[in-house]
Amino acid sequence: MDDELRTWMIALRTPGLGPGGLRERLAAAEGDIRRVLADLRHDAARLGEPARAWLAQPDEAQLAADMVWLAAPGHRLLRCTDADFPPQLENIPQPPAALFVAGDASLLLFPQVAIVGARNASAAGLAHARAFSRALAQAGLLVTSGMADGIDGAAHVAALDVGAATLAVIGTGPDRVYPRKHHGLAQRIAMHGALVSEFPPGTPARADHFPRRNRLIAGLALGTLVIEAGLQSGSLITARLAAEQGREVFALPGSIHSPLARGCHRLIREGARLVESAAEIVETLAPMARMLGDELATRLQTETAGAAAGLSKDMGPLGRLSGQLEDSGYRRLLLELGHEPTTLDELVQRTGQSAAALSSMLLMLELEGGIESLPGNRYQCLPAGFPDD
Repeated sequence: MDDELRTWMIALRTPGLGPGGLRERLAAAEGDIRRVLADLRHDAARLGEPARAWLAQPDEAQLAADMVWLAAPGHRLLRCTDADFPPQLENIPQPPAALFVAGDASLLLFPQVAIVGARNASAAGLAHARAFSRALAQAGLLVTSGMADGIDGAAHVAALDVGAATLAVIGTGPDRVYPRKHHGLAQRIAMHGALVSEFPPGTPARADHFPRRNRLIAGLALGTLVIEAGLQSGSLITARLAAEQGREVFALPGSIHSPLARGCHRLIREGARLVESAAEIVETLAPMARMLGDELATRLQTETAGAAAGLSKDMGPLGRLSGQLEDSGYRRLLLELGHEPTTLDELVQRTGQSAAALSSMLLMLELEGGIESLPGNRYQCLPAGFPDD
């Protein structure tokens, strides 16, 4: 596994390749990253001198630092070839080839709503962000944002404060925090949610990274809520990308005298839904959340070994789990999980399986009512899921 991850890091760091180029080569190589690297080295001259130099002699110190980050508890490289790579990202412009995740990677598969807005938000705007985030989180939607100052940060904190998870897509490497004042918030999110980046460890903040981050926020979420935005606000980019990707865009109206309301008012004129309560958002997104769940269940049934027994809607949890319990891999996983909350890293050590394989199996069991996910990337077996001795 370490050798495969190292190969992925060499490919991801190849200058000039980009996610699109890597995905094309993965498709041609049937998902085999080692074949991709061999092809890259064979064609290195066509990629330019920086790529040729890197592929001929990668920076071993940099790769070693990458491997140290990936080996830390709760860290994962979520690859587009993994069964639990979020399907909602497959159809966005330039879908990522891989994501660096600190925290619970399974959260990327949950129904999400993005809350974005001004960095220099007003007191009223921050209060609105907190209120909407709390209500949407308590309604079962995962609140996603960019961990920026202002509206983003307020939305993350409010979700965490009601005991819900939250997901932050960042424009730096997964080991960097921007703005620096959010170090404490980043730690809380990694512990009780997930930090997500398509940039490798060590990548500093750059202006051109944030539009790329915004396309992931818009792509992961079923809908995007904009709370306070000036006419030049980056949150309008997120809203535009969401609309282009066929997602819902919601905007909170404000005073006609406030510069921070003009971006929202423009969105409303262009077709965004004017909302005054979280209930309106939940009502709009509920059918999409059910569709996402059905798509995910179908995908995991197809791609996850041992998941041939389907999610029959007319059977109870115990009946739906019977197929999994007949599979020795699922049965062992449930026995290792037991009744006490257990982290994914502990399950990797107990079962000897990869984090990617276990995440897929755990998600299938959660969808079928056999286990529940808990804060801190932990899982617990429910009575219906525990196998008889």
